[in-house]
Amino acid sequence: FGLGDSLFIQAGIGNAPWTVFAEGLTYKTGMSIGFATFVISVCVLLLWIPLKERPGFGTLSNIVLIATFIELGTHIFPEANSFAVGIAYNFVGISLVGIGSALYITCGLGPGPRDGAMTGLHYRTGVRVGRVRMAIEVTVLVIGFLMGGTVGVGTALFALLIGQSVAISLGILARLTHK
Repeated sequence: FGLGDSLFIQAGIGNAPWTVFAEGLTYKTGMSIGFATFVISVCVLLLWIPLKERPGFGTLSNIVLIATFIELGTHIFPEANSFAVGIAYNFVGISLVGIGSALYITCGLGPGPRDGAMTGLHYRTGVRVGRVRMAIEVTVLVIGFLMGGTVGVGTALFALLIGQSVAISLGILARLTHK
């Protein structure tokens, strides 16, 4: 997941909503992108307290591993030197985020901080999960953009294709584990 997200950053043509927010935070604070992601994740986890959600080992691992691999990926992968390379990075990034999402969803060790906040808000408000998630994603996207985060073609590709990437990855994992 973190390596996929780092490819979006290195593509330079638009990030996923939470990474737009993390990037904007880096511009305002001087933090690295990985550390900004870590701080945001911890803050989102703190929102679980009034929502009465309970983190698991996977929740905490999600915070540490994704932030670490975003940081590593931005040092490993070179910045895209053309729009075409940026698009290629985005497609590989969407695939990696889809695979990473499927892996942490299926391991059953606790939701990621953002997923727990989404389901917690759903259970407390009765608002449909899709609407809660959309409101959260649009909010962090707008705040991140206002702080200078990169929104563009990559952001649109992520929004359009991430659900399908997760679904395909879940299907592949289901077939692999039932053989």
